[in-house]
Amino acid sequence: MFKINKEEVLKKAREGGNLRFTKEELELVDEIVEKNSLIIDQINQHSHNTKERRELFSQLYGYQIPETTDIKAPYNADVGCQTFVKDNVFINKDCFFMDLGGIWIDEKVKIGPRVSLITVNHAENPNHRDDLITGSIHIERNVWLGANVTVLSGVTIGENSIVGANALVTKDVEPDSIYVGAPAKKLRDLRY
Repeated sequence: MFKINKEEVLKKAREGGNLRFTKEELELVDEIVEKNSLIIDQINQHSHNTKERRELFSQLYGYQIPETTDIKAPYNADVGCQTFVKDNVFINKDCFFMDLGGIWIDEKVKIGPRVSLITVNHAENPNHRDDLITGSIHIERNVWLGANVTVLSGVTIGENSIVGANALVTKDVEPDSIYVGAPAKKLRDLRY
């Protein structure tokens, strides 16, 4: 019997668009979710110092996260291994990353508490509502996302930008700017 390649399935999801997973591919994604849920439970149900959390997040993400990166618990994700963080990233408590479509977080990003990054959507047509549509999220260098921000699939947050608390980001954010509101709109350019 033909064996499904995990990396190919995850790459397909990161490439975005309307996913038409086979039954076997869906089962593989479910297996990944189940395995990574155990790691997430361990992160959230026990007290850990920064180094211990970093090791658990490295297991979850599937690579060694930088020593300068700090991710707080509690934390939740759907897949868990489709998030890619760089140096000097800070992710506060209670964040939820629906990362099947891929989340890239560049250097010096600050993410406030209860931020949701959502890379998955469903088809509008009720006859295809089970279809998954993915679009990656890219948070560029020096971005600051305020508390309770939600970023939807396919969005890039431009370098140095600030997204104010409770914003709902449905479209790309220009670099060096401040966005607020639901849906988020540009308030002004940064002044520095």
